[in-house]
Amino acid sequence: MPSVVLDGDPVPATGELPQRALAGLGTRPFGFYVHVPFCVTRCGYCDFNTYTAAELGPGASRADYAATAIEEIRLARRVLGDAELPVRTVFFGGGTPTLLPAADLVRVLRAIDDEFGLAPDAEVTTEANPESIGPAGLAELRAGGFTRVSFGMQSASRHVLSILDRLHTPGRPAAAVREARAAGFEHISLDLIYGTPEETDDDWRESLTAAVDAGPDHVSAYSLIVEDGTRLAARIRRGELPMPDDDVAADRYAIADTMLTEAGFSWYEVSNWAATPESRCRHNLLYWTGGDWWGVGPGAHSHVNGTRWWNVKHPAAYASRLAAGTSPGHARENLTPGDRHLERLMLELRLDSGYPLDDIPQESRPVVARALSTGLLDPAPFTHGRAVLTLKGRLLADALVRDLT
Repeated sequence: MPSVVLDGDPVPATGELPQRALAGLGTRPFGFYVHVPFCVTRCGYCDFNTYTAAELGPGASRADYAATAIEEIRLARRVLGDAELPVRTVFFGGGTPTLLPAADLVRVLRAIDDEFGLAPDAEVTTEANPESIGPAGLAELRAGGFTRVSFGMQSASRHVLSILDRLHTPGRPAAAVREARAAGFEHISLDLIYGTPEETDDDWRESLTAAVDAGPDHVSAYSLIVEDGTRLAARIRRGELPMPDDDVAADRYAIADTMLTEAGFSWYEVSNWAATPESRCRHNLLYWTGGDWWGVGPGAHSHVNGTRWWNVKHPAAYASRLAAGTSPGHARENLTPGDRHLERLMLELRLDSGYPLDDIPQESRPVVARALSTGLLDPAPFTHGRAVLTLKGRLLADALVRDLT
């Protein structure tokens, strides 16, 4: 999770939610996000809420983490009451979840199942660095109920990996995909980053080719964002590396879309491509379509029917709160109807299903007409009442959302 601390209202010690948040509970899709805040080293571009062993300090440890996370899952059950809430998706993110023993991840998943019940077709994903897990761990996760694994490949170029401070060798992601297939995983994703300083178009094509050849059924590709306070930002500020260029990033995105489409993948969200409809990440779709989820772990964010809250950031503070029987929530906010409309527009417009034209206010219709005439919106779904982005529109999605609000 991002390291920024947001302002908000206090969270009650019990974690109790407003009654309006509990209205309709169980009628919307419900999932869990489990944040595992541990990494072997901190990548130079990363500002997520993660900790190396040297940074962790007293009061928290990897060995105790599963038990602590399970306490928050039990808290979630108390807060949400007796509503039937079959869990449709679970996503273990980080950090590097697979730095924990596979048995610990399975324990946490079992606790979610015990307290809430997993839906019969639940999607259960873990992120992993290619070097952080091997055949035995993957087999244990698959046997324990995990259905999907997402490997952080980032690049196939040695010099790009070096700039990103990534540890794995270029061929390791492909080996990890083969090991996951052998363990029985049908759904495997590779995550890529484009626009790294000193990356070339050929480097990016090499990474895309390597990703496709590895045989995943899902690929995510994200433009590098230089976050303040990271080592990468410091290197750019000192002039050691050039600042990523927006026009270059747009060219790299277009290359990705062309190569992935030719390889049989289809975009379904601006930064995500899937080989089949079944390959789409259902947990992320839950976020993008306004579902409910409980975020477990330090710094994790949750959302239930317009109430959003986030936990204390440091693992020691998180563990201390739960050991005392109190909520680890740091702060929360109740979204206004205007906030929720903006979020829905921002997220749904990024999907291949688009946004319903009838839900766009009359005063914004000239912006829609202009977006259609300038090639940002696809005319075919437009005639069926949907605003769907073209490739050009995907490149300018954020600007279009600003113009519509």
